[in-house]
Amino acid sequence: MRVLGIDPGLQTTGFGVVDVDGHALTYVSSGTITTHHLDRGNLPARLKVLFDGIAEVRQRYQPDVAAVEIVFVNVNPQATLLLGQARGACVTALVACDLQVAEYTALQMKRAVAGHGQAGKAQVQEMVKRLLRLPGLPGKDAADALGLAITHAHAGLTMQKIADAGGTRRTSAMYKGGRSY
Repeated sequence: MRVLGIDPGLQTTGFGVVDVDGHALTYVSSGTITTHHLDRGNLPARLKVLFDGIAEVRQRYQPDVAAVEIVFVNVNPQATLLLGQARGACVTALVACDLQVAEYTALQMKRAVAGHGQAGKAQVQEMVKRLLRLPGLPGKDAADALGLAITHAHAGLTMQKIADAGGTRRTSAMYKGGRSY
């Protein structure tokens, strides 16, 4: 199974692609899609760059499933709304490509990758480097995206087994199990 992780952001969106074979993880690619070159006031153009960038990543790496970070409300409501729109552009690009999308919180990703939900960016980077046997640290946004892919590689298998067993438990809006559509 090939998993595409997405860490959405309006200025920088991270992506990471990981192959999963049982419990073995293999790094495929990672990087960022940026909108720094565009006027900050031109939201539609920035959202289009994100949409097109995600579609290009999907086309290039042909993932089987995607994992996207769930956005929480933060102190600045305007920033939260803008981030939500960036996330929406990313999710829409994935769904437009008929890709199944699972969602995880930053806390869930940090627990899965670093062992505790209070892990800092540097700890996530180091653990992603170790788990994927990378020669160097990935960038912060790419590390978060790879962390989401790793999280789905572990949690997604369990969620799929429950679904295959005929489990009728709804996964949408569940905190502990993430969301899957």
